[in-house]
Amino acid sequence: MISQRKPTHPGAVLREDVLRPLGLTITEAAKRLGVPRRTLSALLREKIALRPAMAVRIGKATQTSPESWLYMQAKFDLWKAAQETIEVEEILSTSLEEMN
Repeated sequence: MISQRKPTHPGAVLREDVLRPLGLTITEAAKRLGVPRRTLSALLREKIALRPAMAVRIGKATQTSPESWLYMQAKFDLWKAAQETIEVEEILSTSLEEMN
């Protein structure tokens, strides 16, 4: 079930719950993660999605699971997609009716 509340983007979690309390700049965090500053900045500003390779880097750096970071991104992406008006025709109910 997709939540009514907009999920938190993983970039916001990294920014607010990791970098800010540690007093790390974007430049220093990018260096420690081994990624371009521009890429990390875009993630922290929620302009790009978290990719699996970045989830692995963040997981290693924070001693958390990459899966938890990817799960945050998946929840965010699903919520965002559910906000769009998408017209579809049900497959299951049509198939069941045809079988009877």
